[in-house]
Amino acid sequence: MVKRIVVALLVPVPWHPPGTDAAAWRAALAEDVADLLARLARAEAAIATTTADRALAEEIAWPGMRIYEVPTLTVRPVFAAAAADGFDEAAIVAADAPDVPGMILGKLLRPLSPKPVAVAPAVPGPGAFGVAARLPVPDWLPDLGLDAAAPMALRRTAPEPSLVESTPDWRRLRGPAELSALDPALEGWDATRALLGG
Repeated sequence: MVKRIVVALLVPVPWHPPGTDAAAWRAALAEDVADLLARLARAEAAIATTTADRALAEEIAWPGMRIYEVPTLTVRPVFAAAAADGFDEAAIVAADAPDVPGMILGKLLRPLSPKPVAVAPAVPGPGAFGVAARLPVPDWLPDLGLDAAAPMALRRTAPEPSLVESTPDWRRLRGPAELSALDPALEGWDATRALLGG
């Protein structure tokens, strides 16, 4: 049986809604992503962070959830930590997408049977919402942060562009436009919803 893990990467959050505390906003987004990952049926969940944000990771982690402390907020150290834990496949997703549906995560992992790498672009961009890979990752995979890991950036170093599969995109909350796209009818994102007052 294939062992899978999905890792929330505690990326910087450069914007927060007026009237909200920046640290509380970042924590709410990350908590909602961690809550979603903890409920996945076919993959384990983890949080990846640098030393600077270890306290935030411990605050939002569910009991027993792995926390990977990595030197940089880039994909290769996170994939290496998951491989060292014995996982066959891993997905790394940005912890600033509180309303992402579970099916988007499933579609990010699904191409890994025939392809070694998959990427879900971020909308409106730049970069990716998530990157998934079979472990250990191929040598050609560049060590990028999610803000730079657009499909073309990952394909540029691949022996064949077709080795990197694009999957459905998702929005990251990096500005007011993405905030206005939050759908109150979607389940989840409770901490973000509470911080917004509704």
